[in-house]
Amino acid sequence: MPVWIVVIQWISKFVLVLLMLLSVWSVATMLRCAKGLRRARGSTSDQDAELSQAAAWIENQSWDLFRDWAAKEHSMNAGVARVALNTHDHSKVDRAVKSYLTRERTHLEQGLTVLATLGSNAPFIGLFGTVLGIIQAFGALGAHQNGTADVMVGISEALIATAMGLFVAIPAVVAFNIFTRKLRVLIVSSEALKDLYLAHAKDISRI
Repeated sequence: MPVWIVVIQWISKFVLVLLMLLSVWSVATMLRCAKGLRRARGSTSDQDAELSQAAAWIENQSWDLFRDWAAKEHSMNAGVARVALNTHDHSKVDRAVKSYLTRERTHLEQGLTVLATLGSNAPFIGLFGTVLGIIQAFGALGAHQNGTADVMVGISEALIATAMGLFVAIPAVVAFNIFTRKLRVLIVSSEALKDLYLAHAKDISRI
């Protein structure tokens, strides 16, 4: 068998191994993103209810309850509340909260970048492996190493790489879209809480 066919054969195998490793990396990233978003959402499963309760405390000027909730809860909304409460100069609350949300968003988006990269590039890696497999099959046929039936088997095996690429990409894209939407909802709700706080606390000299 020509040396170049052997080289292509090994590269094809490497592509399959790479796709399997990327699949494991994708699943691990999904679990890490889910854990981070669960932490950002806090112990309360209903974010609308949490935001409504916090808004009610602000509107009713129940600052003790609002402060106790912010100190005990570990959600992103509570984090915004802590930053706002600890910033005594109300003119600086907006910038302080933006800084906090930027840090949190950067941390949570690390995994999303990985998922987006895998979702957009895994199919091309799989296609590359398929092209190499087809080259190998026809190269062997041209060198009179295999019959037509063997070539068909080789092509069918080569298509496994494309299937693997899609197997990696599709869940990554779906997870990316789901996590991006959840993160966007968290950011919007936190900004809404900050705006409501500023609207009711800007005239209070000490909370």
